[in-house]
Amino acid sequence: MKVIRWFLGRIILLLNAVFSPKGLKRPTQEQQKVDEKAKSLALYQFDACPFCVKVRRAMKRQSVNIELRDAKTNPQHRSELELGGGKVKVPCLRIEKNDQVEWLYESSDIVAYLEKEFA
Repeated sequence: MKVIRWFLGRIILLLNAVFSPKGLKRPTQEQQKVDEKAKSLALYQFDACPFCVKVRRAMKRQSVNIELRDAKTNPQHRSELELGGGKVKVPCLRIEKNDQVEWLYESSDIVAYLEKEFA
């Protein structure tokens, strides 16, 4: 089963690389504002998770540079996700606003948030 998962994961990553979406082209000042706003975000994810790929593609379409935190191979990120979000489930977007942290699960909810905040 692990071999099948590994193989399917590699296919997902390959297809994502081949059919990667184009990002938005913004004026430099506007992109700097987006980048500054994105500094308060972090995406906890697994590389080959199809739902994580969906979120990363949405990030690319919106030209949003969010820090990616691998919760599969990095024990510190996995622990942060479990303690902060309450469960080890990916994708999960960590949103820090006004010294408060919100944990947003579900890929569709994360994509909707990105479209609302950065479109």
